[in-house]
Amino acid sequence: MASEASTSYSVVLESKPNAIIEVCKQILSKLETNNFSEEDIFSVHLALEEAFLNAIRHGNKMDPNKGVKIAYSIDSDKAEITMVDEGDGFDPEAIPDPRYGENLYKAYGRGLLLIHSYMDAVKFSERGSCLNMVKYKKKAHPTENQTQAKA
Repeated sequence: MASEASTSYSVVLESKPNAIIEVCKQILSKLETNNFSEEDIFSVHLALEEAFLNAIRHGNKMDPNKGVKIAYSIDSDKAEITMVDEGDGFDPEAIPDPRYGENLYKAYGRGLLLIHSYMDAVKFSERGSCLNMVKYKKKAHPTENQTQAKA
């Protein structure tokens, strides 16, 4: 059984889609080391990739001269990831909900919805160029016997 360990790390990545690969592997490995569930690891993986792609496409406009700073902290209870791009920012409230109207059939525009759906806490800076995401380790669901014992 892996031991639980606290880890913090910060790096600036190029605005290229594949630049996230190694950092993603590091984060997922640290989640495994800290006994996060497969569901939680999947959630962080998906949110991390979506956030990074949004940062380079929409924030940095695919400018290879701009970077994306990623800082993360992982311990036995939670994973916290902060991502900052060099773009002008945006208003997350102004992004239309992709589940309704004309947006329903678009092949894009679901990244923020996915990030909010898979992470436990999501906050943007006032300017919108900094994203902070938190995933808390899921607590085990009580078994039927444990539930009946409390009744």
